[in-house]
Formats: sequence, structure tokens, C-alpha cells
Amino acid sequence: MERWTMAVPCLFGLEGLVGDELRRMGMEDVRVEDRRVFFTGGAAELARANIGLRMGERVMILLARFPARSFEELYQGVKAIPLERFVPREGAFPVKGYSLDSQLHSVPDCQSIVKKAAVDHLGAHYGLTWLPETGETYQLRFSIMKDLCEVFLDSSGVSLHKRGYRAVGNEAPLHETMAAAMVNLARYRGRDFFWDPFCGSGTIVIEAALAALNRAPGLARKFAAQSWSCIPEDIWTQAREAARAAEFRGEYRILGTDIDSGSLAIAIANAKKAGVSKYIEFREADATRESLPCDRGVIVCNPPYGERMLEQRSAQQLMRQFGRHLRFADGWKKYIISSEPEFEHYFGKQATKKRKLYNGRLQCNVYMYF
Repeated sequence: MERWTMAVPCLFGLEGLVGDELRRMGMEDVRVEDRRVFFTGGAAELARANIGLRMGERVMILLARFPARSFEELYQGVKAIPLERFVPREGAFPVKGYSLDSQLHSVPDCQSIVKKAAVDHLGAHYGLTWLPETGETYQLRFSIMKDLCEVFLDSSGVSLHKRGYRAVGNEAPLHETMAAAMVNLARYRGRDFFWDPFCGSGTIVIEAALAALNRAPGLARKFAAQSWSCIPEDIWTQAREAARAAEFRGEYRILGTDIDSGSLAIAIANAKKAGVSKYIEFREADATRESLPCDRGVIVCNPPYGERMLEQRSAQQLMRQFGRHLRFADGWKKYIISSEPEFEHYFGKQATKKRKLYNGRLQCNVYMYF
């Protein structure tokens, strides 16, 4: 079976966690870089990564890497790629990409060149002057960083953070991959009482339930590479069967509370769609007044940010009240993500540890208390 170098892009700050995740999955040659992690594998590993990754955004096959200081270098570099190994005669191959700190800074022009080079190569290989592109999609992605071009084939299609359970979000959605990362940072494995006091649309508690069950987040969705003729269908069947066989069974104590009844209704619907509703209790409650559910456990939450939902002063006041409420909750480990630079001041306690992450484009810190 053919083996490839594959790349998993991720949110900034999650690279190390994604690298560890791939190693736990048994992937080989794992290499962590800024905003992406590389590994080596074949079709079986590609399927397992797509189905099982909690914190990566997509799985891509690296097709080529070459210097691209001019359009001619870009054209020749792409034209030399043996795309016929993947793209059949009728295959569609749209192009997306970006360029940073490079002489070729016009992304639309670069897209046109990459497309033309791919058309010329495949046209010559199949003996066609016009390619129909009426078949399945083989998404090409390029990145040009400091005049070095990399060309990838995207096997995921829709980003991996779109698990399929969140049809509707509330005003401040947290990426599923970021929520999974917070659960991972909290080292939650299903044994502790887990509480999100600002649960919103339920993303964190749903990811906690999936982690407790060891349920692969991509079991119920489809991936672009499932329709590729170069990957046997039984590869996907085997990967899904193995993922289901690895699931745990147990009783878990997971609580999501929120002051907004509308958000709770969305959270309940999302949990049901994710197939984990029986493992999560949802309750309408004020996080600054709600009695602690028990003496010890883990709190993981994404409180409202001043930039989006509340005026900044209101958000700061909320943090002050929340901190006071938890002042004597020493039996609880706390993992709180916030974009407020003075969070510790308002919360009233310096974090044991903090980690810089990006929720989309918004710079945040996860403040850890344990």
C-alpha cells in the first residue's frame, strides 16, 4: 500500500496536543510545526486520522514542496506533480491557498497558476485538451511561506471541527476542536465530576462526553476521500469498526448549566444529535450563585467575552463574581478560557498555569487552577 506524508492543520497553540494525539493513535514520523503537524501513513492511517482526531482541523496529503519565487517556478513545480495518482479523468480539482511573506503575494494569481499547471499536466496525461471535472472532488490546497510552496490534497472536505452535531450555535460558539483541547488539558477521562457553568450551546460538555466514551468524533460524518477511487471503501469500514470497538461504557457525571434558557434548549438538541444526551445533565442556573454539585471535580468553561456578548466592564464584573463564588472551591480543578488580559485580576486568583491559544482569530489564555 502506498504511503504518504500527511499534514494536519490546527488552531494556533494546539500543535503539541495534536502531535500527542497522533502519537497515541500510533502514527509514525510525527513532526510538530507552527499551526500544523505532519505524520507518515497510508490509506488506513488517513481514514483513522479523519475519523478519530479530536483537535485537528483536516487531514491533507503532501504532494510536493518546492521554491516558488516566480510564477514560472510555481507553474513548473505544480506541473511536475503526478496528479494522476489521485485525480481520475473526470475528477474535479478546485484550488485554494494562501501566501505569506513571499514574493508571490497575490493569492488569486497564484490560484490561477496552480490551476493552469494542474490542467496542463492532467490534460497531457489523459490526452485531453479540455477536462470535464464532472466527477468527485479532489481539493488542491497550496501554501507559499517565505517563497517555499507546498501543495496538498485535502482528504477531509468539510473541516474536522464540524462534527455534525451542532446545527445551530448561540452567539459565542467555541470550535469543537478547541473545546476538545480544553477537555484534554483538564485530563478528563470520565472519572471526575465534570461541570461547565457557562455551557452555552453545549460544545464543551458534548466533547467531554465523547472523550469519556472514547468515541471517535468523526464516526457519523462523511469525508471527501471516501469517494476517491484510489482508496478502497473497506478501508473506511474497517476504521469505523475499530473505532466502535474501542469505545468505553460507563456512568459519567457531566453537568452543563447556563443562565440563558434559549442556549440550554440548543445545547440539549445538540447533545441529542451527538448521541450523548443520556450522559449529560443540563440545568438553568446562574454560575455566580449555583451551589457546587459536589465537593470535588473539574470545571471547564468558556465565559462570555466582553468583545462579543457583554460590555467589557460587565464581563469583568461577571469574572469578579464568579471568582468570589469559587473562592473556597479548593476541591475543584478549574480550566477557564478567556480573552481578557487581566482575567486573573478580576477572578481574584493567579492561575497555577496558563496556556496561550487562539479561539479562531481571537487570542485567549486557558487559565488553569489545580
